[in-house]
Amino acid sequence: MTAAVFFGCAFIAFGPALALYIFTIVTEPLRIIFLIIGAFFWLVSLLFSSLIWFTTATLIGNKDEPREKYLLIFGVLISVLIQEMFRFAYYKLLKKASEGLKIINPYEKAPSMRLLAYVSGLGFGIMSGVFSFVNTLSDSLGPGTVGIHGDPPQFFLNSAFMTLVITLLHVFWGIVFFDGCEKKKWYTLLVVLLSHLLVSALTLISPHYGLNLVLAYVIMVLMGVWAFFVSGGSCRSLKLCLLCQDKDFLLFNQRAR
Repeated sequence: MTAAVFFGCAFIAFGPALALYIFTIVTEPLRIIFLIIGAFFWLVSLLFSSLIWFTTATLIGNKDEPREKYLLIFGVLISVLIQEMFRFAYYKLLKKASEGLKIINPYEKAPSMRLLAYVSGLGFGIMSGVFSFVNTLSDSLGPGTVGIHGDPPQFFLNSAFMTLVITLLHVFWGIVFFDGCEKKKWYTLLVVLLSHLLVSALTLISPHYGLNLVLAYVIMVLMGVWAFFVSGGSCRSLKLCLLCQDKDFLLFNQRAR
């Protein structure tokens, strides 16, 4: 039973991200490089967040339960802020790299920022999902039984679905964030930051799994619709895609901007 829980939760949490990687990334070496760099940027943001949290915890000392709770909330807020700062830094890096490629080889078609936003967002999401869920996933192999002492018995399943939503949200946040930077719509960056803070805050109400999952998936759907339209999608193209009548694949046929 533990093996079934392990593989089931693993495929729930990482199946969609793996499918996106196989069908849209793995065939292009340049996209693999950008995805790995995006994952590295997320790792560096985690390192800075951990250093700040560790320094703050050391300075406060004398840990009691209320103080630890506030320290956890502080760590979540700082982590989200630093992640979005590194997302902006990665956008600036990609912008400079794209401009440099055009100067070096003006006849070579550079990847569009929309495509780079998708790839970098997927890199952020995969690394975020791995770090947030891998320890929980390893515990699902046992020994022990979840819920035997009155705790929620669906802990692993709920954690898998939350990891899935966070991974996909990073993709959508990346697309919307980069579009806001390109068009200088700075309120878009604020919306991404606030929605990221909200979803992260939902993880703090751990006993109420149904509530935080529903709210997180509502936010994911809204951000997904927004990302779809800012990346060039339309109701007509969606209809053609669903009916298998659209010969142009959105991610593979982006024009350089």
